[in-house]
Amino acid sequence: MISTVQALQTIDAAAPAVLVTVLHTRGSVPRAAGTRMLITAEQCYDTIGGGHLEWRAMAEARLWLHERSADTAQRERHLDLTLGASLGQCCGGALQLRLERVDFWTAAERAQRLQDMYAEQQAQTPLYLFGAGHVGQALVQVLQAVPGRIVWIDEREHLFPAQLSPQVQCEATDIPEALIAAAPAGAEFLVMTHHHGLDLRLCEHILRRDDFAWFGLIGSATKRARFHSRLRQAGISALQLARMTCPVGIPGIPGKEPGVIAVAIAAQLLQARAMRPTLAPSLNLPESEHASR
Repeated sequence: MISTVQALQTIDAAAPAVLVTVLHTRGSVPRAAGTRMLITAEQCYDTIGGGHLEWRAMAEARLWLHERSADTAQRERHLDLTLGASLGQCCGGALQLRLERVDFWTAAERAQRLQDMYAEQQAQTPLYLFGAGHVGQALVQVLQAVPGRIVWIDEREHLFPAQLSPQVQCEATDIPEALIAAAPAGAEFLVMTHHHGLDLRLCEHILRRDDFAWFGLIGSATKRARFHSRLRQAGISALQLARMTCPVGIPGIPGKEPGVIAVAIAAQLLQARAMRPTLAPSLNLPESEHASR
């Protein structure tokens, strides 16, 4: 799925389009405040939750796009919706949508909005993924479909795909330890390189930080036992070692194909994130209750 930011960077600035943003929420709703999608006369990019809610947003946006005498001074409109009463969705919550005609923006306004959206992405706590092998490739494909920033590290630059989401930052370096040292507090780390010696070295640097949110190492129980022994010899405490997840991936998913492993790891990451305290979304809006439709 093409993200809103990608779409805004791709479509012509003069092409008629409406940016839909979830402004305020109350109760159970499909997506949180700050969620966006972009709608043109023929295409939709990203999603605010699907179902009748999204259909209504698309209908309102396209009605505006087809207004022959649309006032270019009117930059935005608002739509208040109650999901149960007005849309027949069983969520039962309510929300307000903001619709903006992006083709009415000036060049400066467009540049500023893209800069703001990019800054939001950069402010997200990143996952530092070490290794661009088969599993790393499959995992990035999965994680590009969910919110989050990825710093993808491997010395083999030719392994990085040409087309990646803006949320993925590729780092081709032979000193990956420097990126561990520069990572912000609360970052996530996942080690799955092509060499066990490099894995071990990265594990030691990560564990010595002791301020990460989550740290996973790909491997078997045997690899974990060997690494525990060597890391203890290097002065890493048992308490620190307990924070290293190895093997990675939620249990109960058999199969060793890269795609299967990637899905299991992605699910584990999302579980870990869900258990951590969360900040309210951007746009200075109140946090809402998150629930599925």
